[in-house]
Formats: sequence, structure tokens, C-alpha cells
Amino acid sequence: MKISTKGRYGLRILLDLALHENGSPRLIRDIAESQSISEKYISRLIIDLRKAGMVKSIRGAKGGYKLARIPKYLTLLDVVEVMEGPISVVDCVGSPFSCERKELCAAREIWMRLNAEIRESLAKVTLQDLVDQARRNVADFMDYCI
Repeated sequence: MKISTKGRYGLRILLDLALHENGSPRLIRDIAESQSISEKYISRLIIDLRKAGMVKSIRGAKGGYKLARIPKYLTLLDVVEVMEGPISVVDCVGSPFSCERKELCAAREIWMRLNAEIRESLAKVTLQDLVDQARRNVADFMDYCI
């Protein structure tokens, strides 16, 4: 399993919105500039995030995008599965009937355990954890510069 740019950039969009939560709604142009992602790509990704109820759009002259959920209740697992689909290290974990063999292979149990551990690990990390880490990184950098 490899997380694509869709999953990574979806998370970066949410992190950008969370870091700017106290201000006015963020424009796609501002997110694109701060994250070095094209506006066109962000426009496509934000549709999935909005459909999943992770972001909301604000219309009008002072409109843009804001988080629709509190960062401490939004996990990495939520983001990855919205952007990438269900976690599945091998096809037979998500669909046992996709297995090439009619009987279940001995390795399936190991794949299922690994899949469960990956899901648990992703579910333990919240968007708030990443916000806190990003703020610590900035503070550490500022201390270093002074």
C-alpha cells in the first residue's frame, strides 16, 4: 500500500486550514501558494474533502474554505480513506472472494492483522496532533534563528 499524492495533499490542505482556523476562510489560491500545490489540483481534491464533511465552503466576497470538523476529531485514517479508499494491504483483505485460490491461504490472517495494525496506527494520529507538531517545529526554528 502506498499513499498517493491525493492522500498526502488532502492532508496538507486540511493541515493548512487548521493552522489558519482563527482567520477568515482560506482561498484556494492561498492554500496553493502556502502548500506549493496547483490551484487546479486543490480544486479537485477539495471536492472529496467537502463531500466527506471535512471542509465547508463559505460563499461571498469574504468566502473560501474552513474546516467543518474539530481537528482533534479528525484522524489520519479518516483522511486517507476519504482520499484513497479503504485501507487494504492486499486485495483479499478487503474482499476474500478476490483471492486467486478458492480456499483461504495461510497468509491471509497475517495480511488481515497487518491491515488492522496500519488502521489502528493511522486512527491514533489526529489532525490536532499534526497542528501541534507544526507549531512546535516553527517555535523550534524561531528559537534556532534567535
